Amino acid sequence: MKITDIKATTVTVPLAAPLRHANGCHWGRFVRTIVEVETDEGITGLGEMGGGGESAEAVFRAMKTYLVGRDPARLEEMRFLIANPTASLYNNRTQALAALEFACLDILGQQWGVPVSEILGGRLQDRVPFASYLFFRYPNPKDGSGETRTPDQLVAEARELKARYGFTSHKLKGGVFAPEYELECYHALASALAGDRFRFDPNAVWSTEQAIWFGQAIEDIRNDYLEDPVLGLSGMRRAREKLRMPLATNTVVVNFEQLAANILDPAVDVILLDTTFWGGIRPCVKAAGVCETFQLGVAVHSSGELGIQLATMLHLGAVIPNLSFAADAHYHHLVDDIIEGGKFEYEDGAIRVPTAPGLGVKLNRDKLAEYSELYQRLGSYPYDQDPLRPGWTPLVPNNRWADPADDRSPQIPF
Repeated sequence: MKITDIKATTVTVPLAAPLRHANGCHWGRFVRTIVEVETDEGITGLGEMGGGGESAEAVFRAMKTYLVGRDPARLEEMRFLIANPTASLYNNRTQALAALEFACLDILGQQWGVPVSEILGGRLQDRVPFASYLFFRYPNPKDGSGETRTPDQLVAEARELKARYGFTSHKLKGGVFAPEYELECYHALASALAGDRFRFDPNAVWSTEQAIWFGQAIEDIRNDYLEDPVLGLSGMRRAREKLRMPLATNTVVVNFEQLAANILDPAVDVILLDTTFWGGIRPCVKAAGVCETFQLGVAVHSSGELGIQLATMLHLGAVIPNLSFAADAHYHHLVDDIIEGGKFEYEDGAIRVPTAPGLGVKLNRDKLAEYSELYQRLGSYPYDQDPLRPGWTPLVPNNRWADPADDRSPQIPF
């Protein structure tokens, strides 16, 4: 079997409300690139990458000169063809490689009649548990719903998600407001859902001293971990020396060189494996094996997925024996998807691992066209900008916090 063509389509899919984070905002939607790899046997594999537009689509068009005529089973050959470690110093293609790996694994699973999890060693569980992913949110630009700015609004949102989806672990994305205010919100959340588990992520915008202060102030909470309170292995190591809870990262350990450095001089306890950031599902499985050897925790990270990438996260979560925590997913914030059958469904806080051949998902061509047209109308948005603070940028460590008393609604195109 040979690859005959590679196609890329940028889509933008609406969210229930704009999601605020330490570096800016998701402006009421996700922008993603959907990749299709076609073969001479009529099998098409699907991939997905964050971001999009002409530049992203051009990357995948360029990959045709590398991959057309090649066997999609030769995944290691593909890695060196398009993401050679030294050449990648000049053309970082890790996320493009991931999308193409997804598609090739999808092709192989379809050809062999097995789900991707069976190619990766066989699933150890049929469902992957997920945490709720709570954000401070601006109101929905269409109807004004969904604002999450105050402790009461946060608690109400968490209770609604728990009732609807069955979550028993909850992650709060912070780094938007001053740490003192976010501490108040986190305590309110933990008090309202006593007995559940919690995790906090300020996206590495605190100083080490702030991280230590915050971490010590939440020791009474049943924390899974504190995620990326500071930027860099040295800062994480200093914080870890003073705190009595695991530290986690998807920022400072995202490749094997960094993983080796962390093992030789530990700074992080839990590695959050992202099928995009690590360059595919297979590198994540490999990294999980290293973590198993050295008794590090692992969990599945979310970078703002649609159904194709969520399928990769499910297959990953199904096959690693040391999945120590519920996975992250932005997925419940989406109002729609581009796969047949609509969005994946949660059952008691978990999602079933697909059992159909390949990734187990198919494109809904009508939805792909609808959200491609929406992208063509709206274009991209500046992920690292706040729509109510033009020209703002955070420092690291940050002191330019949003004001929780500011109840304005941004005017965002939709």
